[in-house]
Amino acid sequence: YIPTITILESLQREGFEPFFACQTKVRDQSKREHTKHMLRLRRAGQLTGHQVPEIILLNSHDGSSSYQMLPGLFRGVCTNGLVCGQSFGEVRVPHKGNVVEKVIEGAYEVLGVFDRVEEKRDAMQSLA
Repeated sequence: YIPTITILESLQREGFEPFFACQTKVRDQSKREHTKHMLRLRRAGQLTGHQVPEIILLNSHDGSSSYQMLPGLFRGVCTNGLVCGQSFGEVRVPHKGNVVEKVIEGAYEVLGVFDRVEEKRDAMQSLA
């Protein structure tokens, strides 16, 4: 497997910064180091704002799931966060081959989706 920190360090070199992290709880403590986890990443310089695009990275270290990257849009409304509820270009990278390079490519692929996300957001806002 490729540790998430290796992927994170590579994404940071590409200008992505972690904004939020969490992981699932496990019943079997022997699996604690392999639990599924999520990172929310934003471009440097876009860590704050009213509406900020981000990449949501999901992974588990036991190979039970592939790396998954989803485009999200954080909109500051009270203390709630809004993440796109419709699929806009999820990228999955299996734990084999050159995973780091594929995840970096996937991150840029997800970034290319944000124009569509913004169009959908504008359409939803026009309904109010």
